Amino acid sequence: MTEIERALLDIAEVRERLGASQKFKGYSGIASILSGAFAIVAGIVQAVLLPDPVRGTHVYFAIWLICCAASVLVNYGAIAHWFVSDESVRDRWQTRTVGLAILPAVVLGAALSFALYDAGAAGFLPGVWCACYGAGLFASRTMVPRGVVPVAALFMLVGILLLFVPAAIALQWWIPAATFGFGQIAIGAFVLRERADSAKARA
Repeated sequence: MTEIERALLDIAEVRERLGASQKFKGYSGIASILSGAFAIVAGIVQAVLLPDPVRGTHVYFAIWLICCAASVLVNYGAIAHWFVSDESVRDRWQTRTVGLAILPAVVLGAALSFALYDAGAAGFLPGVWCACYGAGLFASRTMVPRGVVPVAALFMLVGILLLFVPAAIALQWWIPAATFGFGQIAIGAFVLRERADSAKARA
């Protein structure tokens, strides 16, 4: 092995260790899974209460606004808990960074949601929600498991597609229930699996 090859291997090892050390340790897999469960329950509630969402956009908006608020509360509550519990300055910096990384996408999504609802364009809401959340996941991609990146790409792709379908399809109960329900559960599973692998590696 030449000196150049050895140097390249050393650089690759350093980058891998650095990436591992930068992973956010306080991202809650349980909170993510709970968020997914909230979305599935909200979808079922919509299916029962609102057979025709196009004629009841106010009820549709209320159901998913409550679901979103519950998810934000659970996830940012977990982040706040880890921030208070973190002992090192580096851990607190990581917690604050990931919390702030996804926050602009959440705020933008909320602002667009109220604007579209006020303009009578509720059919665009599911697309905006998926696309904004996918963008937020990309913003924090360096601090979450690698498996989250394809999920973020899927959120963005689905969000873009939903912007071009009729409102009668976009507002169906199963669309946010499937995207956010199974998407959040998948993210939670990735986080929990990575944490378990890290625990085994330290043992």
